[in-house]
Amino acid sequence: MARRTADFAGSWYPAKASECEKIIEEFSRISVPCPQGALGGIVPHAGWFYSGAIACNVIQCLSKGPSPDTMILFGRHLHPSSSNYLMKEGSWATPFGDLEIDEGLGEKLSSEFAFRIETANRCEPDNTIELQLPFIKYFFPDSNILPIGVPPSPASLKIGERVVELAESLGRKIMLLGSTDLTHYGANYGFNPKGSGKSAVEWVKKENDKRLVDLILHMDPVGVIQESLQSHNACCSGAAAAAMAAAQRLGGRRAERLVYSTSYDVRPDHSFVGYVGVVFLP
Repeated sequence: MARRTADFAGSWYPAKASECEKIIEEFSRISVPCPQGALGGIVPHAGWFYSGAIACNVIQCLSKGPSPDTMILFGRHLHPSSSNYLMKEGSWATPFGDLEIDEGLGEKLSSEFAFRIETANRCEPDNTIELQLPFIKYFFPDSNILPIGVPPSPASLKIGERVVELAESLGRKIMLLGSTDLTHYGANYGFNPKGSGKSAVEWVKKENDKRLVDLILHMDPVGVIQESLQSHNACCSGAAAAAMAAAQRLGGRRAERLVYSTSYDVRPDHSFVGYVGVVFLP
């Protein structure tokens, strides 16, 4: 079976299983409230140094319930007119071993929507999804995955809803993850409407990121896409919105924020990024 390599192992996160396990154990000791019955969530995708603890704690929270047959992963940095992306067969390497792609579900989804099909040998490096995979393999060692890239477009919501329906038709138990970071602020990102310093950090936290997070918590996927395109406060709003639409189709009625922070909180700098961890609940 063709195996996709881990492009960011050894740089954005450790390449060795023992080192990954040590860091995951450290992340897991952080006290984060974990509601029961979560159907999926939203996770950030910076290097583990910056946002790994948030992603880890969301995925660990999901692991408190029954393990899914397949984890549906929505990600990728795309613009509104971008293609959809799908890896529908093979496996994806992690330091803990390979994660198998749900080929049956991937085949059904690709028969209904237009995708750029990625393979183990024909793919682009994608941190939005890869950064989650060691956590998934660690907490859900027997689950498969289906990696999907969707743009910030209303059509992405239909993909989110339909993948749930197709999973149900196949008898699959699934969980959902949407991967996005929030505001990318500062000269490094060409976005600094509030200058620099602590006032800029406070604006990002209490206004720009808050508007986007509030829309996630209100389970408003259309609003998430519209807000991100207007305010530059999510880099993968299509992925977040598709995950939200999928969660609603799966029975999700509300969302709960587990943790929010920025890279500035980890390492203060004039350029920084916001991160949030959210779970979807019935």
